[in-house]
Amino acid sequence: MRTNPHILEINTRAWLKRLERRHGRAFTLDQIPDSYWTEIKALGFDALWFMGVWQESPKGRDIARTHPEVLEAIKSVTSNFSSEDIISSPYAITDYVVDESLGGPEALKKLRAKLNAMGISLLLDFVANHTAIDAPTVETDPDLYITTGTAEPGVHKDWFFKNKKGQYIAHGRDPYFAPWTDTAQLNYFNPRTRRFMLDNLLKVAQQCDGVRCDMAMLSLNKVHRDTWWEFLGADLPKEEFWAQALAAVREQYPEFTFIAEVYWGLEWDIQEMGFDYTYDKILYDRLRFSTPEDIKAHLGAEHLFQMRSIRFIANHDEEESLKAFGKEKSLAASTIIATLPGARMFYLFQLLGRPQRLPIQYVKDFFPVDKDVATHYARLLTISSAPEFHGGQWSLKEIRAFSQEDASYKNVLAWQWKQRSTGKMVVINYSAQPSRCRLPMKGSEVPNGVVKEEFSKEQISITPQMRAEGFVLELKPYESKIFTFTL
Repeated sequence: MRTNPHILEINTRAWLKRLERRHGRAFTLDQIPDSYWTEIKALGFDALWFMGVWQESPKGRDIARTHPEVLEAIKSVTSNFSSEDIISSPYAITDYVVDESLGGPEALKKLRAKLNAMGISLLLDFVANHTAIDAPTVETDPDLYITTGTAEPGVHKDWFFKNKKGQYIAHGRDPYFAPWTDTAQLNYFNPRTRRFMLDNLLKVAQQCDGVRCDMAMLSLNKVHRDTWWEFLGADLPKEEFWAQALAAVREQYPEFTFIAEVYWGLEWDIQEMGFDYTYDKILYDRLRFSTPEDIKAHLGAEHLFQMRSIRFIANHDEEESLKAFGKEKSLAASTIIATLPGARMFYLFQLLGRPQRLPIQYVKDFFPVDKDVATHYARLLTISSAPEFHGGQWSLKEIRAFSQEDASYKNVLAWQWKQRSTGKMVVINYSAQPSRCRLPMKGSEVPNGVVKEEFSKEQISITPQMRAEGFVLELKPYESKIFTFTL
């Protein structure tokens, strides 16, 4: 993949249902028309993350079909659905084998070969924290899990379920939320559990070019202990699972890519264990809730951390960007993430303009495409695929006030990319008010006194006065401009 790669997340089963509706027939992974891959390649994507390809959990499906939160979320969008439209959570995994409904392992193998031939990497899910409650090992090897055996737990009884032999096994959980009742919690203080999950990770690594590791911080020693201390004790393993696992995988697959979903300020810890990219949820939250000055402060972090961050404004866990941000703000935010250092992740339904999120267990997500949104992303992805955004040197750009009385320049974010003789300047009014600023032009050599604005294709003449005093920009609310100039 390129430096600062573009990654597209695809909700596999929901997308295949859309294709089935459009073409009047069902598709397996290897039968998807080549025209879709050609279009994705033309948009500049380096990798596709197929979310949710592993074997479905029958018990997880039964739970989803009666789960009040799942049903209420679906009903808030549509009343025209049946239980057959609901599948198990893709994160309650029984085995790392491609589901037969998607064509099985052979279909995935063919798809990977096709994508790789086009220069596109294939990414899949790996869930370290837990398995489905009906994974075979829940019955055959319960000691891989947090368990009290046949003795009823003395505390937190609602965190546990019984297997067929009457043994109590914990549900997977995030310490800040209720347990996921379709999952079984693995015990990372058991060396056999680590070996079992490493074998699963190696199994996945045979089938793809990289993994997105779900809730990766839950498997860290201290987090695992603090979440389950009543059942584990206080002694920590000497090594971290992820450090062991990444080293073992890369011994066999040196170019394998690791992406971590990680929160709580643990991103740097995970990066130091060898992950290529970690979620930048802090940027997401600041883009959604904070000021441009707060965003700029975050972008001043250490450069290596920036390069290993994965930027996003939508994915299957977050509310759809159009609803979370509002339309104009979401498009400005998309320009920000598309032009920063680090990996840039987009969600297929984001590109199509999905108005709001539905549970990932619901597969008939037949929203109409928002043509304005789709056109914006096609332009943005084309512009941000220029070599300067992937091999150039990035730096934040200081801008100046238009006048002493006008503080609206504080609403404006700006940064620059330089590669060889070409520069790109990104300027974004990240506010709901018109804003003015002066953009310094010193250091740019502009042939014929002209720069090009990429969105509008406008040619702008740069005068000696503009060089001396700065290029005055008057920006509409949430307006973005990307200038190309010669160094």
